[in-house]
Order: sequence, then structure tokens, then C-alpha cells
Amino acid sequence: MDIEDLRTFVEVADAGGVSPAARRLGLSKSIVSRRLGRLEAELGVQLLARTTRGAALTEAGSTFRDHAARACAEIDQARETILPDGELRGRLRVAVPISFGPTHFAHVLADMARRHPQLHIHTAYTDRFVDLIAEGFDCAIRVGYLQDSNLVARCVGPIYGKLVASPDYIEAHGSPETPEELLAHPALMQGTETWQFMDGDKIVTVRPQGRFKADNGTALVAAALAGLGIAWLPDGLTDQHIASGALVPVMPRYPPPSAGIYVVRPPGQHPGRKVRVLTELLMECFEEASQATGTVPRTQA
Repeated sequence: MDIEDLRTFVEVADAGGVSPAARRLGLSKSIVSRRLGRLEAELGVQLLARTTRGAALTEAGSTFRDHAARACAEIDQARETILPDGELRGRLRVAVPISFGPTHFAHVLADMARRHPQLHIHTAYTDRFVDLIAEGFDCAIRVGYLQDSNLVARCVGPIYGKLVASPDYIEAHGSPETPEELLAHPALMQGTETWQFMDGDKIVTVRPQGRFKADNGTALVAAALAGLGIAWLPDGLTDQHIASGALVPVMPRYPPPSAGIYVVRPPGQHPGRKVRVLTELLMECFEEASQATGTVPRTQA
């Protein structure tokens, strides 16, 4: 029984169809269908019932799926234990935010691929919070404050941000001095999030309101530059605009607490070795960056 046939069946079962599984695997639909047919012929049972909406597990397929997934996981673990010099192989699917991914994380993923020529890295750049389990990702890199979930998270570095607005906005509407005054101003937000600020050792939480929302930090920068309101944005997106005078800091007496850069993965007893290696590379990268700038990184649990 071919391990790739088993792996393909598990992907189709989890993705709910041949087409989404083919996209996950980076294969053509014909190859996926051929592997499924070969596996069903070898077992002598139908594992999937094809429908116009995708593929549904038969009773036999539902029973076999869990055994197949465990077998694939055990084979992967066995391969990792005998690979020379820490070599990685197989596939790593990772979701990365598009706002920071190309500038902050892409070079780390490229370096990982260079070090491990047998490893296939498939990266999805999106600011959407992907469902790691349903969409078949091994892990994701997330920036900011983590939402409560059943995912396992590891902080690899800090990230700092501030409130900003354009000089034209400040001239027309004034600048809030306290979190309470901030509520009278339109906020540029990703959704319905809350904002936190440090008042000495205390954290003050506010729920801002605004008519302009976007799930992408670069889009919120554009809105702030256009004078549409006040935005909480990471320093990496605003430093050059503050240096040029196109944006100005707002409410500096109440800075936001530092956020984090996290690797998150589905729950499990132990992370896969590929995820561990990526996490270690990211931690090394941000540690080297902090030493180069002379700052000491602050991490969060």
C-alpha cells in the first residue's frame, strides 16, 4: 500500500473533495483521482462517495480515515528520526499575513527551503485568519494579540505599534489626549476589535468605533494617510510615514502594550519537526535583529 495514496486519501477526506485536496497537495486533480482509485481497488471497498459538491466519506471511508491518518503521521515521524544531519523532507503548509509576510517572514521561509532541499514549502499569504485544521495547514504566523482558541501558540518575537493619524486629520478634528477622548474619534480598524493602552502599570481597554474597516494593515495605512481617522498600526508599517511627516503619533502618553509574533499550530501532544524548525529559525531571526538594533526583545507567553 503506497503511503502517498494514503496521504492523498486523508487530504481528500479532510478537504471534502478532490479539487480542494489537489490545491493543498499541489497536484493535478487527475493524479489525486488516480491515487484514490488505486487505493480503493487495493482495499476492495469504496472510501468516498463522489457528489456534485465534492466527496463524502462512506462508512468504510470514515473508519479507514483515522487509521490512515495515524499511519501517515507515524511514517513521517519514523522518517524524521533517521534523516541525516537534521534534514527535513515532505511538505510544510504555512499561512502568513500579507501585511508583514513578504518583508518580515519570506526570507526566513526561503532560507529554510535552502537548508532543506527535500522539503516542499507551500505558503499562503493572507490577512484572513485561516482555519488551520479545516484547511490543512501545519501552522500559521500571526501578528498582534492572539484571540482565545484551542490552537497552540509560541511567541517568536515582539512587535510594537502606536496610534497614528495624518496632520490634516489632527488639524481638522484635534488629537485625543486620553483613551476616553479617543472614543469621540473615528477609528480605522480590522473588525470589531478592542484597543488596549498602558496607563502606568494598568491596562485600559476601549472599544473604538469607525466606518472604515479592512483586514489588511497596508489598507489601514492608506486610510490614515487619507485623513479618515485614527489607526492602531505596527511600527513596521508606519515608521517611514512618521519620518516623512505624513503621519504623526497620537496619544503618546498611553502607549499600546507590546504585541507578539506567534507561530500557531493545531493542538497535539508534540509539534511536527518541520514546525519546530521554522519556529527556531524565526526566533533566531528576531533575536539577531534585536541585537543589531541594540534593543532587548520582550516576549509574551
